[in-house]
Amino acid sequence: MRLLFIFLFVCTISFAQQNKYQISFENAVHHEAKINIQFPGIKTDTFTVRMSRSSPGRYAIHEFAKNVYGFKATDSKGKELKVTRPNPYSWAVTGHNGIVNIEYTLFANRGDGTYAQIDPTHAHLNMPATFMFAEDLQERPIEITYNTEAMPNWKVATQLKHIEGNTFSAPNLQYFMDSPTEISNFRIKSFEIDGKNVRFVLHDPSSDELFNEYFERVKKIVEQEMKVYGELPDFDYGEYTFLACYIPNVSGDGMEHRNSTILTDVETLANGGMKGNIGTVSHEFFHAWNVERIRPQSLEPFDFTEANMSGALWFAEGFTSYYTNLILCRAGIISAEDYINGLNGSFNYVWTSPALQYFNPIEMSYQAPFVDAATSLDPVNRENTFISYYSYGSVLGLALDLELRDKDLNLDDFMKLVWETHGKPENPYTVKDIENLLKQYAGETFGEEFFSKYIYNSNMPNYEPILAKMGVHFSKKDNEPYLGISVENKNETVIMTNNPKIGTSAYKVGLDKGAKIISINNTPLETAEEFNNITSALKPGEKISVKFNNYGEIKTAEVAVGKNPSFEITIDPKAKKKALKNRENWLSRK
Repeated sequence: MRLLFIFLFVCTISFAQQNKYQISFENAVHHEAKINIQFPGIKTDTFTVRMSRSSPGRYAIHEFAKNVYGFKATDSKGKELKVTRPNPYSWAVTGHNGIVNIEYTLFANRGDGTYAQIDPTHAHLNMPATFMFAEDLQERPIEITYNTEAMPNWKVATQLKHIEGNTFSAPNLQYFMDSPTEISNFRIKSFEIDGKNVRFVLHDPSSDELFNEYFERVKKIVEQEMKVYGELPDFDYGEYTFLACYIPNVSGDGMEHRNSTILTDVETLANGGMKGNIGTVSHEFFHAWNVERIRPQSLEPFDFTEANMSGALWFAEGFTSYYTNLILCRAGIISAEDYINGLNGSFNYVWTSPALQYFNPIEMSYQAPFVDAATSLDPVNRENTFISYYSYGSVLGLALDLELRDKDLNLDDFMKLVWETHGKPENPYTVKDIENLLKQYAGETFGEEFFSKYIYNSNMPNYEPILAKMGVHFSKKDNEPYLGISVENKNETVIMTNNPKIGTSAYKVGLDKGAKIISINNTPLETAEEFNNITSALKPGEKISVKFNNYGEIKTAEVAVGKNPSFEITIDPKAKKKALKNRENWLSRK
């Protein structure tokens, strides 16, 4: 009897330590939500709550506190408590009796993977942008109730554990903050695979027929990505949820979470989204393995109070980007020719960039807090100093896959090894761990050389022979002219729109972003089309006279026409049978 009493007492104390959240949407037309939170069992005289400054899957600072107002704190008897502001992100409460009730209004009008949006069409909630928390209570379980009385047609979709009605729970703050929620009159489809339930929640006005067609594509993506790793992750509560919001009032984005992903775009399925949005599905679901469970040590635990920096994003984001279109090809959603042609954009962006001389892939990853949906007022020199770790990692993933295939190995099996070593047991990795696994998989020499040349340094792999073995032609476009100047029309003048790349003639003669291009070889220019027509007819090595106005000073400079630094990757129509077979094994894994 005494043991039963102790058990019940412990359970009662445990239950009392649960933080309870409520949110309602009576003023959705003006993008407001009313939020109430109860924090019981407070032991300190001063109790501090705060808004996050970062969000899972993002690496930059986002000042979510700026959209909070009408803050009020009361105790268990409704007595209003004293509130002070120790910093811009926090509210300190004193005079409580062990229970603190928080109330505030949130303004939210950006629907994407980082922020929140509330309007008559939906409540699209990213948790760090929506809910306050107490840093000292991060391990407490959380219960949340979504009050939709003001919007009776709305339903709730989330990866949170369902309790009853519109009430859900999370085991701790980390899981809660990682659980975006879509509340709207959505449609939903699901299917069973590998013993798991995969749901696709769609908020989109398009027809049921288009939804059916899109859902079949989603299923093929899930199946193909599961083949890479050999199994689905062990999703919490046995379920994974795609939260797709394809409506005109959102902003295009995709954001991975542990058992769900946010997909937003202004293109509905009937208005280009059938083709334009499916790549994000492929990318974000691949993250269910790579980044959510194959997790960089540098992101553990995720810090909601600061920017989060990792040197592994070339692998976590970049290798995921490599697989994005490859999976679409394997699933039959895009053709092999479309896939090969699609390599050109990222390839040329990376391998023609002057930024290679400044940062290797690890250091490019360190730049994430400055570029990942980050904002700044002052101009930056990204054209010359930064390469996206998405693109950089993608073309390195291509090189590694093809070099491994030349050894009768492949990147799929390597990713499966990483999964079994770090992802499945949820043992976070360092960059050195990935290097050691590559040495284990492909040999000491191969692994050491790959990391030494391409990860710890910024060398370019020799793509031509490894692409040739896949029946893919690789060539340089150096017979075409190149000035490194982009222009646009503005007030009947031709204005330079880019920072010229370091080393180009335009850079050397002092042409700069914002310069007015007056004439070329004494031919006056009035439109960007005229500029492009003249420059496209030039030949590498030719010298031209460019007259321009830069910072109010008119200059005339002799500019040497350079060689186009770009590469071209195309399917080789004369590929031999062995190369065709190699390409089929690469692009059509069954």
